[in-house]
Amino acid sequence: MQGDVPAEASPLSNVVVVLHEPQNLVNIAGTVRAMMNMGLNRLRLVRPAEFDAWRITGIAHRSDPLVERAEIHDTLADALADTVFVLGTTARARTAHRNYGRPRELAAQVVERASRGTVAVLFGREDRGLSNQALDLCNRVAIVPTLPEYKSLNLAQAVLILAYEIFLAAHDAAELPRGRRATEPATSAELEETYAVLERGLDRIDFFTRRAPEGVMRTLRTTIARAEPDTQEAGILRAVGYEIRRYAERAEGSTAGRDAAESADAAEYADGTESVDGTESAGGAESADRAGAATPSPAGLAD
Repeated sequence: MQGDVPAEASPLSNVVVVLHEPQNLVNIAGTVRAMMNMGLNRLRLVRPAEFDAWRITGIAHRSDPLVERAEIHDTLADALADTVFVLGTTARARTAHRNYGRPRELAAQVVERASRGTVAVLFGREDRGLSNQALDLCNRVAIVPTLPEYKSLNLAQAVLILAYEIFLAAHDAAELPRGRRATEPATSAELEETYAVLERGLDRIDFFTRRAPEGVMRTLRTTIARAEPDTQEAGILRAVGYEIRRYAERAEGSTAGRDAAESADAAEYADGTESVDGTESAGGAESADRAGAATPSPAGLAD
């Protein structure tokens, strides 16, 4: 069944994924998911063993538009009839000499040819791949590098690898996402202030007692420069230096407070027990009177 494909500026709109005799509906759904992830929206199936749009969209969620446009063909020749370039896939080199290549290098050719017409990326059935007759219809053949002991890939996985490389080739200038709080790169002045604050903080806690400040700061400079911090990140590093100093100052302030309190306690104790110039203090006399009143004399006991 033929479907209308929306016109799009991207060359990916001219890339068609063709599955030749797929045997498992789950693999068709996995292929659809991979295509949706990588911006491919045209799927052609040649004699699929089963096809159930409702089940496929149940596995590959939100893929209804792509599945509705999927085309089913009786022959591979018919599925490839309007293409200007066909990239086949295989897990191994065949006896016949063919134009083999890796997905990464061939993806650029797919994108370039797609700017001039419809390009097909062809995959074979799960149990035996593409036949030599099918490969005869291909302009180039991609082989995904794997361990020699495990060459065979799941169909949907193979589609994802090829689709990923094609997506990258078509969007090589795409930027990676930035965090919501991402800022511009830190300036030289901001970094110099960061290094100075960190050095003062480390010095405050005697970090340089057994380490040369110059060597430590050179290592920190190298490490931080390698990270290429932005303005916010450099500010956090400065805050670390500031907080080290403040923590040390608070700790020293608590120690000074305890020392003062202990000195006051000692002075108060001395005022109540020691005489000044041989004369008992008022506090001492009062204590003695209370002691005398509370304790009977030996004579009183004799009576």
